[in-house]
Amino acid sequence: MLKRLLLSLLTLLGFAAHAQVTLRLTAVPANTPAGATIYVAGSFNNWNPASAVHALIRAADGTYAITLPAATGTIEYKFTRGSWDAVETTASNADVANRSYAYGATAATLMQQVLNWKDLAGGTPAAPQHTANANVQIINEAFAMPQLGGRTHRVWLYLPTGYAASTRRYSVLYLQDGQNVFDAATSFAGEWGIDETLSQLQAGGLDAAQCIVVAVDNGPARLDEYSPWRNEQYKAGGEGDNYLAFTVETLKPYIDANYRTQPDRLNTGIGGSSMGALIATYAALKYPAVFGKVASFSPAYWFAQAPLFNYLRQHPANSNTRFYFVSGTTESETMVPLMTAMRDALQAGGVPAANLSFNTRADGQHAEWFWRREFEAGFRFLYAPAAMPTSTRKKRSGLGFELYPNPTNSSLRVALPAGSRGGQLVLRDLTGRLVLQTAVRPGDAALDVRGLRQGQYVAQLLADGASGWQSFSKN
Repeated sequence: MLKRLLLSLLTLLGFAAHAQVTLRLTAVPANTPAGATIYVAGSFNNWNPASAVHALIRAADGTYAITLPAATGTIEYKFTRGSWDAVETTASNADVANRSYAYGATAATLMQQVLNWKDLAGGTPAAPQHTANANVQIINEAFAMPQLGGRTHRVWLYLPTGYAASTRRYSVLYLQDGQNVFDAATSFAGEWGIDETLSQLQAGGLDAAQCIVVAVDNGPARLDEYSPWRNEQYKAGGEGDNYLAFTVETLKPYIDANYRTQPDRLNTGIGGSSMGALIATYAALKYPAVFGKVASFSPAYWFAQAPLFNYLRQHPANSNTRFYFVSGTTESETMVPLMTAMRDALQAGGVPAANLSFNTRADGQHAEWFWRREFEAGFRFLYAPAAMPTSTRKKRSGLGFELYPNPTNSSLRVALPAGSRGGQLVLRDLTGRLVLQTAVRPGDAALDVRGLRQGQYVAQLLADGASGWQSFSKN
């Protein structure tokens, strides 16, 4: 009885920390068109500038407001009028930094103002400064995508230093959201700086950095193209198979025919952030003979959670595929749990632990600056695993602990790392809902999980100033 009361209390405390926040615009520019719809785009909706469910409501007094669902962690966001060409700017029409808010235990209302709109501000904005280096070129401003009804996207290409004078063949990495990969002038929230990173690694003698990078811009149908399954809440998704058919049947053959590539799967990687990480992960499952490396930065697995994991169970990954995962610990409630579940499901399907690099960062955010910072580590693991020092690998592996038996239907035992003095174990379901939080001591602790519903859960251990994650199944 005492355990049940404790569980109920902890659950209520967990929900109490999931407080709502209301964003209220008390003033907008005088030249805002009558009847304009204002949206909030941020880390909570994959930076969709025209998400219908994130449109602000205009009140009779001229203010605009929206209440975001209860959550935890820190969000980043900006206001738009439906596109990044109509995003808010400063009084001098310069780009504004992302707004941010850290959820608390009580509801909050933020009073804010929009000073300018990018497309309507007076004067002539300063010309954007291009930052792509000389190794970068645009293959085509409108590369035809026959698998998507003739839709077109801009395609970028990075060639290693010395490519023209060489006869060697190169590995290839395909990336999504190409606007943000090389050039600050085309990005909406900063660039990844992949050209600078690879060029520096080449100059430092890392041979694996002699890699071709192909980056494909997103378009208005980004959510549709980056998910094979439709998300009814967002009324988007469902074109991912066609998008990957373009990548595999049209784009990759073009690259292999026109550039000196190593076209085999072990030299072909695919990656992206957020929704781009979702489609990259799916690509390795659907085309295991094509892609042998996956870079998954802050993956939006939540967008297609059930069908993605069902597909993985039916189509296990090639055991030789390497996966690199990284995210911030507070990006969203489900980010780390779902990333953990993906790692564990891949391992259960036959991918060895040595091919799975799982990384969480306390300061990580759903933002380009974070993915830029983490790209080198991800690239080294995927393309030059031997180059990463042993001490770095240990630091990035997280706190190790074991859960057994797994799956279980009654008792779950927790084996702490050797030398641990104990800590807190937090259990959540795959929606991020807290189901149990308890102290664990050195030695094998046993938890009664008979009260949990059947399904998959993620356990987080907080101990000795570190944290780690494991998933388990309840029969």
